[in-house]
Amino acid sequence: MKAASWSWPQGARLAVSIVVNVEEGSEYTVADGDGVTEPVDELSVVLKKPVRNYGNESNYRYGIKEGGPRIVALLEKYGITATWTAAALALERAPELAQAIRAGGHEACSHGYRWVHQYRMNEDEERDFIRKAADSIERTTGQRPVGWLSRYLITANTRRLLQEEGFRYHMDDYSADTPFWDSVPGSSRPMVIVPYALDSNDMKMWVAPALTPDQWLKYAIDTFELLYAEGEAGAQPRMMSLGLHLRIAGRPGRIGAVERFFAHISAKPGVWITTRRAIAEHFEACNPAQAAA
Repeated sequence: MKAASWSWPQGARLAVSIVVNVEEGSEYTVADGDGVTEPVDELSVVLKKPVRNYGNESNYRYGIKEGGPRIVALLEKYGITATWTAAALALERAPELAQAIRAGGHEACSHGYRWVHQYRMNEDEERDFIRKAADSIERTTGQRPVGWLSRYLITANTRRLLQEEGFRYHMDDYSADTPFWDSVPGSSRPMVIVPYALDSNDMKMWVAPALTPDQWLKYAIDTFELLYAEGEAGAQPRMMSLGLHLRIAGRPGRIGAVERFFAHISAKPGVWITTRRAIAEHFEACNPAQAAA
């Protein structure tokens, strides 16, 4: 098997990206003038009429009040620097969380201004949405985001607009276990893609059919071990993404599984647990010829 032309820092076998999604307080709600109501996560209940769902709003508040501090504490305990994909409005409404991101030296990545569907926007609306999110996150965390994750769907303009607004990498891709360059419609320059993963995401613990925390943990560890083994072969640098949500993984019955995963990967040699920005920058530095393609 032919060795790769580049590698992770210090010859690490695997790069691991912990992604903490912050959506709470920015979801669809009649309270913010939306014509739809956010589905109830834990029950998969969709209200057909746009009525204010006070109970579901409290379910989201739980993520900020209880789940967030638990996840912050775990990251600190294991010395893990994470990427926080945050809806900007969520951080505006939870300044204590923005401060925790800043204090922990974590990366603030943009998950939109609100946790809404940008694919419905025209070009001007989407540009404003992207710029407004970046400006807001810079104000709340002290850092301007360089990465972007949408709520599920994007437009043909998204990557070009991200480039124009100074973003360096994009996450809305699930096609690989390593970063890569990809084309940008309407632009002569490619963009670094740091692919995400849905299969290892903690949302698997509440969608139907849901995984138990132990089943989710086994899946996450199995994913890690296979990529870790592939990394030893040296054919291509491997990367693993693990997505967490404050209102999901931060629950008392699930946070223990997250800790056991952190303990497992922290005990392994040759694992680079880092931010997506660091992954993107290292990849770009190692592959400059493709950057100019």
